Amino acid sequence: MRAIYFEEFNGPLSIVEFPIPTPDKGAVTIKVEATGLCRSDWHAWVGHDTDIVLPHVPGHELAGVISEIGVGVTKFKVGDRVTVPFVNGCGQCEYCKGGNAQVCPTQTQPGFTHWGSFAEYVEIKNADFNLIALPDAISFETAAGLGCRFATSFRGLSARAKVQPGEWVAVFGCGGVGLSAVMIAKALGAKVIAVDINDAALSKAREIGADFTVNSGAGNNSSGATDSETKAKIVVTNAEGKSSEMGSDLIAAIAMVTGARNGVDVAVDALGSEMTATASIKSLRRLGRHLQLGLLPSESGQTPLPMGRAIAYELDLLGSHGMAAVDYPEMLALIASGKLKPDQLVEHVIDLEAGLIALQGLATSKSAGVTIIKP
Repeated sequence: MRAIYFEEFNGPLSIVEFPIPTPDKGAVTIKVEATGLCRSDWHAWVGHDTDIVLPHVPGHELAGVISEIGVGVTKFKVGDRVTVPFVNGCGQCEYCKGGNAQVCPTQTQPGFTHWGSFAEYVEIKNADFNLIALPDAISFETAAGLGCRFATSFRGLSARAKVQPGEWVAVFGCGGVGLSAVMIAKALGAKVIAVDINDAALSKAREIGADFTVNSGAGNNSSGATDSETKAKIVVTNAEGKSSEMGSDLIAAIAMVTGARNGVDVAVDALGSEMTATASIKSLRRLGRHLQLGLLPSESGQTPLPMGRAIAYELDLLGSHGMAAVDYPEMLALIASGKLKPDQLVEHVIDLEAGLIALQGLATSKSAGVTIIKP
């Protein structure tokens, strides 16, 4: 099989041929029909994830067909169309038995704890517990975008933040995670504000249902800057495409959009940075809920946050780390019914050679939507 491969963090990437993996006991080998290109894969390549043992093949969002089953697999057979969460549980611990495999202490993750799906074949362990049968109505390309970004957003908004109809939701960062969050929040009946500095991403957010988009510019004062020269004009655009400037204070602009509520009920950091996490927390009204979806890498492993605001406003700070296989049927049913349309988020479908180049450029990419690799 061919696979994207690296031997050192932030080092050269290449496409190399390897033997097709033979599934261990309880595992299956999947012929990868489609795999999502995610910012988490870039974090893996540059060395932000300490679980990775070099050399390595990245890739963690996938869909395909079972090509071989290991001893002990009873619920699936060769030829089945399947997908899988990016977090695979052990199936035996209290968290897995309680339906929360996404926080299993001995979890495995293709593309992190072992070789992943930027390859023609990948092994998935503990298959009976972790695999998800893929309905014929859902394409491999659509399914490949679900395993990390979409599922994490779905569980985060529905089960963690518990978004209710009529609530205001702000989404900071409109890449694959953020656009997924916009679509899901709208499906849950929320009024959605999408925030980014990329007009193409904001246009896509309006296309999939955002009620307002906010171009926060490159120098807004959401992180506390006071030098007027560093402040950019905040441009707010409604669903009909009418734009207006609202000063240079991002948090004040969001409060103005929400009117008498003076802030949002739920705010989502879908990018993962000190600036976006801080802005998300500060955009909340009192008793609001902050949902952290984007990873927050830093040299210290810690990210400064405005905890004084969290105390004074009695805010809830929530995380979402994927979704267990047992919870997928609800999401898949909404997709099959047409209420959720993640296929609208797929922007590019590319091969391994183009995927290798795209992986290296993820940190600075201005692409809106999801890129899918077909090995």
